[in-house]
Amino acid sequence: MPRLHGFTKKELLDVYRNMIRARALDDKMLILLKQGKSYFHIGSSGHEAAQTAAAKVMRPGKDWAFPYYRDAAFCLGLGMTSREQLLSFLARKDDPNSGGRQLPQHYGHKPLRIVSQSSVTGTQFLQAVGCAMSRRWDETREIVYVSSGEGTTSQGDFHEALNWASRAKLPVIFHIEDNEYAISVHVSEQTAGSSVYAMVAGYQNLARFNVDGTDFFETHLAFRKAAERARKGKGPAVVVSRVVRLLPHSSSDDQRKYRSREELDEDLLKDPILKFEKTCIEAQVISQEEFDKLRKETVAEINADAEWAEKQDHPDPDTATDYVYGPRTEEPETDYRPVADRIVMVDAINHALKEEMERNPKMVIYGQDVADPKGGVFTATRGLTNAFGKERVFNSPLAESSIVGTAIGLAVTGYKPVVEIQFGDYIWTAMMQLRNEVATLRYRSNNHWTCPLVIRVPVGGYIHGGLCHSQSIAGYFMHMPGIYIAYPSNAADAKGLLKTACRMEDPVLFMEHKGLYRQGYAATAEPDEDYTLPFGKARLVQEGDELTLICWGAMVQKSIEAVTRTGIDLKRVEIVDLRTLNPLDVETIRKSLEKTGKVLVVYEDNFTNGPGAEIAAIIAERYFDLLDGPVRRVAAENAPVPFNWFLEERILPQIEDIAGAIIDLLEY
Repeated sequence: MPRLHGFTKKELLDVYRNMIRARALDDKMLILLKQGKSYFHIGSSGHEAAQTAAAKVMRPGKDWAFPYYRDAAFCLGLGMTSREQLLSFLARKDDPNSGGRQLPQHYGHKPLRIVSQSSVTGTQFLQAVGCAMSRRWDETREIVYVSSGEGTTSQGDFHEALNWASRAKLPVIFHIEDNEYAISVHVSEQTAGSSVYAMVAGYQNLARFNVDGTDFFETHLAFRKAAERARKGKGPAVVVSRVVRLLPHSSSDDQRKYRSREELDEDLLKDPILKFEKTCIEAQVISQEEFDKLRKETVAEINADAEWAEKQDHPDPDTATDYVYGPRTEEPETDYRPVADRIVMVDAINHALKEEMERNPKMVIYGQDVADPKGGVFTATRGLTNAFGKERVFNSPLAESSIVGTAIGLAVTGYKPVVEIQFGDYIWTAMMQLRNEVATLRYRSNNHWTCPLVIRVPVGGYIHGGLCHSQSIAGYFMHMPGIYIAYPSNAADAKGLLKTACRMEDPVLFMEHKGLYRQGYAATAEPDEDYTLPFGKARLVQEGDELTLICWGAMVQKSIEAVTRTGIDLKRVEIVDLRTLNPLDVETIRKSLEKTGKVLVVYEDNFTNGPGAEIAAIIAERYFDLLDGPVRRVAAENAPVPFNWFLEERILPQIEDIAGAIIDLLEY
């Protein structure tokens, strides 16, 4: 049987069928769009050969893929059906990508190990690196594919991912589909030297391939070499495929505004499907008639599939809020059985981590400076590398987006990453990963993918830390559905909540107030290894009957001291330590208000839009009839926290501020 570049006629027809199916889907979807049957489309036309070449070296359902929105032909090549892509385009209930929750062309397919992708450009690179880390640890020969256009290589996450993958020699193939335009911005305005291939030359252990992406055979050879290299443990590769964009960026774009007619006509001459046909015909392997017949059959198939897809059900509107979180299955509150008379909070955290590492062999801990001998800048992870090895407790690069992004990739493969952001003040470079990836993965994939990671983050002031070591950040994250938030005030609670967080099936942001780590008043007897606390269950610090004082974290002790400082009967004030900010224990708040009728919310975050503002709004909306006075708040000034200790004291809430508010409310 004659072969062409090692491919049999049957294999060549399969390649052609995949490319022409992707092209026919683009054409059909644009017709449906004009008919008002969907509202967005982003095409793969011109990229089909490179994507099909990449798919040919993958093992569907075994290897992992993090494709971008233009990868229709790649996903079809892995086994996604045209019906499944049409269900996505029409946002139908049975769409396996997202159940109609995401825009079309946002791919995800659990059986094929296509991890759900968002609209964000660049976040997928670090997730692919995290996925590859676990593939290496599990000693598989699985590889990880991740792709983007050339414009996305301007994102820092791309370079962070190349750095980590190259240093660790991870089995990742980075496919950069260079059509020269990031929407309307030409590569000459985007990339130094107009060459991604040249730009990435400095990374050790990184193989590079620069190919004509409109030539299936040339591109397939590059991917075959990259895949073989990755499976042998020799490291990652970048394949830059020079492709053409035969459609506008998306259905919302008109490329005639920024590209000349001559340039567009030149791209049409580079059509990868026509080039494939020409090569096969000249080699006398496949005739034009055979290609025409297959094209006609494919178009008919797509038309029939579209007709079928239109008849499928839309999602039930009552399911719109499903899967923001998974079922609440966290551990119940267990008996408090002390094993030591006294432990400070940072050591309780350390012990909780050690016990959960022993319990779960898939749990890993990493972040900046967390490994021994330092064991973290606050020593929360001290001794854990020595106990569990550098494979399970290790230092990350100094890059917060890398820490969170790789943790997502680890989590989707079944690992339990418990990562540390060294200071809450520096979490912001990871915000794209947190807001658009961590918080939405379960929801946007319609419950097919989850990332149950834990992010430990020291927060708060009162330590003379200045503007960038004193921030209280909870208010930002309370506005982020999809992430649970713990904020303990003492050692026992920190241990119980952290152990629960390590067992939960959704992401957790675990906030640790730096000022409490070694404070004597935050120390407690240490609970045993079986101690867990449920999220959403507040603690009554002291009971009272005239005023409810709601607080958490470092504000608990300040509130206790403030009540004492007023000189009033302590039984007049009930102090509620929320323990977690998401979920909130509104039931305990309600019960307390039924007794007291007055409420003061004390928090360290900014007065405006801090967590206390939301809590006050909930109380005013739900429990107004229980109130005998205004909802009062004591919080930080709406200003940064300065280094000078007298200035810092003026900004952050003090005991005197709380005591004054207590007296005012009691006298109201």
